[in-house]
Amino acid sequence: MKLKTLIPTLALLWSGQHSFGQAHNVSSGYQKPTDPLVIENLEQWQDMKFGLFMHWGTYSQWGIVESWSLCPEDEGWTQRKPEHGKNYFDYVKNYENLQKSFNPTDFDPKKWADATKAAGMKYVVFTTKHHDGFAMFDTKESDYKVTSPNTPFSQNPKANITKEIFNSFRNDGFKIGAYFSKPDWHTDFYWWNYFPPKDRNVNYDPQKHPERWEKFKNYTYNQLNELTSEYGKVDILWLDGGWVRPFKTIDQSVDWQRTIKVEQDIDMDRIGNMARKNQPGIIVVDRTVPGKWENYVTPEQAIPEHTLDIPWESCITMGNSFSYVPNDQYKPTKKIVETLIKIIARGGNYLMNIAPGPNGDYDQAAYDRLKELASWIQINQGAVYATRPVAPYHEGDYYYTRSKDSKTVNVFHIVEGDSYKQPTEFTFNVPDNFKIKDMSILGHKGKLKWTQRENKIIVKNPSTKLNYATVIQLKSK
Repeated sequence: MKLKTLIPTLALLWSGQHSFGQAHNVSSGYQKPTDPLVIENLEQWQDMKFGLFMHWGTYSQWGIVESWSLCPEDEGWTQRKPEHGKNYFDYVKNYENLQKSFNPTDFDPKKWADATKAAGMKYVVFTTKHHDGFAMFDTKESDYKVTSPNTPFSQNPKANITKEIFNSFRNDGFKIGAYFSKPDWHTDFYWWNYFPPKDRNVNYDPQKHPERWEKFKNYTYNQLNELTSEYGKVDILWLDGGWVRPFKTIDQSVDWQRTIKVEQDIDMDRIGNMARKNQPGIIVVDRTVPGKWENYVTPEQAIPEHTLDIPWESCITMGNSFSYVPNDQYKPTKKIVETLIKIIARGGNYLMNIAPGPNGDYDQAAYDRLKELASWIQINQGAVYATRPVAPYHEGDYYYTRSKDSKTVNVFHIVEGDSYKQPTEFTFNVPDNFKIKDMSILGHKGKLKWTQRENKIIVKNPSTKLNYATVIQLKSK
């Protein structure tokens, strides 16, 4: 079954330091999964609402954008620092030599799992390999990996970072997501050293060199086979690098897709079927490539302006960068709460990125935000999880969700600005034909004074002081 869905324009929330180079369109075609286990997993995932994204690799030592400084096309927003290399080739050599000093001895994934679970996150997506090709897992396909003898951290009992993260978060009840970059700028099978790289794409024509492309396809397949067969239960395979795709799927209205000049079909049927054999029911997210292997869509650093009738997730950074940058500016907790509310009111999930530093831990500012989030989530979780959008979705300062049985409607009140100020009265409309039996403000003990005229509700604000947002919960008759 193919749903031709018109995707609304995306409203950019923040222009991070690399939002242009990594901007991803939302695919305009969506094919609904038919596998009952995938449908069930997708439903559970949509109930979870809030997830943790982590970009981490050797690049954290330089405090730079992940991978992209290796790519000639994007010099404008990933300018190489002269101290990292006199010219491009020196820079690449020095970048790859970061493997030889990567030793994040403060790495403690249980600390992350505990802090993010308390803050309300229910699933994790970790960068097992980014475009630079450095594997944060023990792949047998390459020595450019965290467990190589060339990497000091390989001597650590927690050297297989992906395994440690997956186990710790799984033990804390999280769904597990493996981010994996289809393009690999380290292997000679993708960026062949016979040619210099020109842009993010393969630097040779796979149709002229089919034997080399076949080796790349097998290399990728084998790494994904490792990740889906040797690391316990994996619930989501999150594939990035949408330029590695069949040529016929290119959307010429998208700038970065117009840079794809050659066929880069990696045989997603072979990969997807293998992943489903290893992990029955796994959600596969082949980003920006519409079809049966893009089980949900992934706007980046943006929230759709309206509800979408397909599964979706916005990946948005807690700071300005997906990767660790010294002295990054972390978003206030109030902004994070507002972002969560806007996303779930439009039917999506919020995948918030926190980047570990070279020592193997988050900045203290990230823990501060998580602790503040935990206080808000503890009070308001009943309006967040296992909810779906409901008309009127959003009116003024009010955003709506409903329980899946439609017997509860949650009305979120937010105020733009640096601080949250509660009004003397909350005034909003209820969904059509919703008959109110009971009403409460989450976090407030006691009765509310309220009146109703047709669909319009006026609630007198009680004296309870609430942070970031107020949730008014309505129960139906």
